[in-house]
Amino acid sequence: MRYKKIDEDGARPFVKWAGGKGQILEEIRRKYPAELGKKITKYAEPFVGGGAVLFDVLNKYAISEAYISDINRELIIAYTTIRDNVEELIRILNNIEQKYISADEEKRKILYYASRDRFNSLKLKHDNGIEISSLFIFLNKTCFNGLYRVNYSGLFNVPQGSYKNPLICDKENLRIISGKLKRVEIICEDYQLSRQFIDNKTFAYFDPPYRPLSITSSFTAYTKDGFSDKEQVELAKFIDEMSYRGACVVASNSDPKNLNSDDNFFDKLYQNHSIFRISATRAINAVSSGRGQIKELLITNY
Repeated sequence: MRYKKIDEDGARPFVKWAGGKGQILEEIRRKYPAELGKKITKYAEPFVGGGAVLFDVLNKYAISEAYISDINRELIIAYTTIRDNVEELIRILNNIEQKYISADEEKRKILYYASRDRFNSLKLKHDNGIEISSLFIFLNKTCFNGLYRVNYSGLFNVPQGSYKNPLICDKENLRIISGKLKRVEIICEDYQLSRQFIDNKTFAYFDPPYRPLSITSSFTAYTKDGFSDKEQVELAKFIDEMSYRGACVVASNSDPKNLNSDDNFFDKLYQNHSIFRISATRAINAVSSGRGQIKELLITNY
């Protein structure tokens, strides 16, 4: 029986996120278990990031229980703040937006870097959820390319971007997101904690930091820790474990064959699963001229 669809329009990501799934969302949709006639009542996304797939699933299906997690603490604080205290967050963001939009170039620069310093100070103190959430969203909307990156000390170090009229406070979307998240468990933890939630009624989507295609494309600095081949292998074992439980699993990753047709890393790792190669436009080196069509992997256990 096809699972009941609800509104197609609704929540969308509140931040831009490196590796975001917006451009390949249609391909991922085709792999949803509900699209294949499988009934699901629970949803889990243990590497939630910007949440493009999360919001798409919550928009389309009447999920009764959901679980999201990420090890980026400030990202998870922002999700939690939007869920639990959206009106106060909107008030603060609206004030920041008015101040930033009305400022000249020099004053914008001063405001941006003062906000970045304050954000990093709060990161170190592990304090003040609403303020750090507002700064997190402001910096994402005004930094270079909307990129979240930290240095080896875990401090946000992205320079200011050049935007004439950035939408810093998207009131309507934030309120819609808040409603969608009311029944979502939001956790700042490693993906392995999701084993407490995932069962045979769950659709789980795994979008780990991608295996780098080259040295210049090895951006995994959402946190100060990376994601090595050893961790990719551990994740594959975890996906196998969730598969044995009867969960429906979809996972994303890079395709090593873009650069080396003999690199069978993921083909071997997921040899007991279905592997689909899809097209995506990504930056495969540090300059914009390196953007182009490449293949990415969608892996399913059904």
